[in-house]
Amino acid sequence: MTPLTTLSDDERLFFDTVLGFANERIAPKVSAMDAASTLEPAVLAGLFELGLMGIETPAERGGGGSSFFNAILAVQALARVDPAVSVVVDVQNTLVNNALLRWGTDAQKGRYLPRLASEWVGSYALSEAGSGSDAFALKTRAERRGDRWILNGRKLWITNAAESSLFVVFANADPAQGYKGITAFLVERDCPGFAVGKKEHKLGIRASSTCELLLDDCEVPEDNVLGELGRGYKIAILTLNEGRIGIGAQMLGLAEGALGHALTHVRQRRQFGKAIVEFQGVEFQLARMAMEIEAARLLVYNAARLKDAGKDFVNEAAMAKLFASEVAERTASQAIDLMGGVGFTQEFPAEKLYRDAKIGKIYEGTTNMQLQTIAKGLASKS
Repeated sequence: MTPLTTLSDDERLFFDTVLGFANERIAPKVSAMDAASTLEPAVLAGLFELGLMGIETPAERGGGGSSFFNAILAVQALARVDPAVSVVVDVQNTLVNNALLRWGTDAQKGRYLPRLASEWVGSYALSEAGSGSDAFALKTRAERRGDRWILNGRKLWITNAAESSLFVVFANADPAQGYKGITAFLVERDCPGFAVGKKEHKLGIRASSTCELLLDDCEVPEDNVLGELGRGYKIAILTLNEGRIGIGAQMLGLAEGALGHALTHVRQRRQFGKAIVEFQGVEFQLARMAMEIEAARLLVYNAARLKDAGKDFVNEAAMAKLFASEVAERTASQAIDLMGGVGFTQEFPAEKLYRDAKIGKIYEGTTNMQLQTIAKGLASKS
């Protein structure tokens, strides 16, 4: 296996290609997209053109036929420039595509994977008003009627919803069985009874849409059950374990971007006759930021390598997501401190990265949920 601390030549080329795309095609639009809370169509089209929306999807299904690790590298590279764009790619690859690749039937893979690689955005619809960390408290119901399933309920905080054409929706088809009745359904945007509701006005990652979903006697073909009936809870748990590595990569890239902006400023800003980077107090702050980023990178890469190797990675994913989200928030905050007054203005990117960082401790498992996962893992090994 490739050493965790290094990238192969192909991986480095891939990372550099994505980063070059982000700097050229996304960076000029970041501020406007953030202000408008909208992902520009040209940016989304570019993600498809570069093959970033189906990285692991086999070539015969229209995808890149690459690795989970490369999907993580893409998220990291994009997040250096705009974490909002990176999460679009993250959810598409680590949640939606991965769920289809692992549990989809041949017919489902043939119908959806080529579209997801070329034109369709996907969403993962688990959360509800009363089920966040307690995901299995969901109230959305599914009832079989003839050859169709009828879904009723409301989903909240669904990433990519404004742009998505396909939704992996979790509903309980047998409430008497508790969480064992939860089933995953593939719901197309034009299914009767389905609607995308209001778009949230958010603190950060504003170009990434977050919306509610309304299911009012929503009709879903019987063939659109993903996996087995009553196995939705397993799909949710296992997919989110993989998704947490993606959030770790997003936060890693964000921290790298924040450090880069801080370095540029302290090298140019002069006080008391010299660049402020020459002051020992500033040097020490930068050194600590770099150290924490490197530690986060190793945790994220380790978890991704383990996943690709088919080894257990649950604890490592939780550690990567938790630590990287903390590092991102600290680094973005410190970057603003080092940049002073200009760092506090929207004229420079640091304040946006600071706003974007906060979500890292919340979605795909809060900090406390990650700590619980890590603690349970330790207990099971004792």
